[in-house]
Amino acid sequence: MSTLNPLFTRLARSTFRSRFRLGPKERQYCWDKGADTIDQHAADFVAKRLAPAYPANDGKQTPMRGHPVFIAQHATATCCRGCLEKWHHIPQGVVLDAQQQQYIVGVIHHWLVLQMNPQN
Repeated sequence: MSTLNPLFTRLARSTFRSRFRLGPKERQYCWDKGADTIDQHAADFVAKRLAPAYPANDGKQTPMRGHPVFIAQHATATCCRGCLEKWHHIPQGVVLDAQQQQYIVGVIHHWLVLQMNPQN
């Protein structure tokens, strides 16, 4: 049993969070780039857009589309510092440490794996 199961159970109960899905274009992008590259993109986005104590445009810094990681961030409530605090209990106003950033990338990765391998 994954330690993320309780989180994903809660996310599934959210009408907003549960509506996000990868489209054919995003799925193909994931297949073309591979998990390691997508994880690196996620790590870069987290480091630049979420890790600062007070990110620029917080609450609006993650687009709703354009990259599989962006969609995953909205689906997993890792899109802004407010969502990180509400859903993941990571406080606002402090720089994210390496462990927190790795956790966020892990959450994003887990959601992407679920999307790429649907359990029909």
